[in-house]
Amino acid sequence: QVQLVESGGGMVQPGGSLRLSCTVSINMFSLEYMGWYRRTPGKSARELVASIFSGGQPNYADSVEGRLTISTDDSENTINLQMSNLKPQDTAVYYCNVRYRRTNDWGQGTQVTDSS
Repeated sequence: QVQLVESGGGMVQPGGSLRLSCTVSINMFSLEYMGWYRRTPGKSARELVASIFSGGQPNYADSVEGRLTISTDDSENTINLQMSNLKPQDTAVYYCNVRYRRTNDWGQGTQVTDSS
């Protein structure tokens, strides 16, 4: 099982920026898939916001296209989500997800809240 720890959440004004990080417990070259999801208030399901398959290009939900960027830092073993021009509807708990040896693992989540 891969251990994932998200960080970087907080309160932000509309139009502001945040950078979320997900620290991964294993060598990231072994990962088959990496993604960021979120659960918005009042919803039980998590929705995909950004993802990348090993060797592939990033994919984004329409609602965040152009505002969120997923990236990796192999030296730090992190999967990052740069968030800009944040909107009130971005308020959610954000989760990191990876697939390793055909098994998916989740982090505990980090809260992003609109402060308006």
